[in-house]
Amino acid sequence: MNLDMWIRALKAARASADISQEGLASLVKWSSSTVAAIETGRRRPTMEFAVASDEMLGTGGLLAELLPMVDQQLSPIWFAPWRGYEADALRLRTFEPCLVPGLLQTEAYARAIIGAGGLNPPDKIEELVAVRMERQELLHREDPPELLFILDEAALRRPVGGPEVLDAQLGHLLEVARLRHVRLHVIPADAGAHVGLTGGFIVADIPDDEQVVYLENVARGQVVDDPELVRLIRRKWDSLLGEALSERASLELIKSLKVTYDR
Repeated sequence: MNLDMWIRALKAARASADISQEGLASLVKWSSSTVAAIETGRRRPTMEFAVASDEMLGTGGLLAELLPMVDQQLSPIWFAPWRGYEADALRLRTFEPCLVPGLLQTEAYARAIIGAGGLNPPDKIEELVAVRMERQELLHREDPPELLFILDEAALRRPVGGPEVLDAQLGHLLEVARLRHVRLHVIPADAGAHVGLTGGFIVADIPDDEQVVYLENVARGQVVDDPELVRLIRRKWDSLLGEALSERASLELIKSLKVTYDR
């Protein structure tokens, strides 16, 4: 299912319930402009919106059920399996050497990353940005996973999108770090060589005491559950955590970098 089909289902349900666009906005407590943007495809619907619309339109959960199919259509096909692991994870451990991880990116930062090099047309950029923002809903779930992040200092200094976008991104990191289930560490530049310089990864602890790893290269990503490779990545994580600053020192470093870009 593509996004256009989902929008048609929403409009049909609204017409069947004899509810106007403005009426739906009032019922789900979203702005009329946001609902209009969703119905014209300019904004990606979130699961929160789908669930609220199902309840108010009496669709029996249809819109929420169909939305993951839209995700699979918008996201690269190889990323779809990881979405399931990410949603079910009890703990996620993420390391990135070059950029801020997707779960922590602001919309402007994500747009700059996805739009870099002109490889994606404008409409595709907006679709992918919307999907990335929707993924971040797990940060604010009632039962969020434990989220641990290690970033290289280089990722915090790279002016992705320009100084203003980076400044806002650094501020966002400080805000997210206040969440009780989020821990953020930074490997300082003076640490020199470390085992993470060859690339980032995510380790997901999933139910039944299992673990899977997500790896991404220049062409695509892959989910790996080979026990030997999982053990290797866990050893890398432990090594990186040993090189990283404490949470307090990491946040102080981010604050100092933000002051630099505020000037």
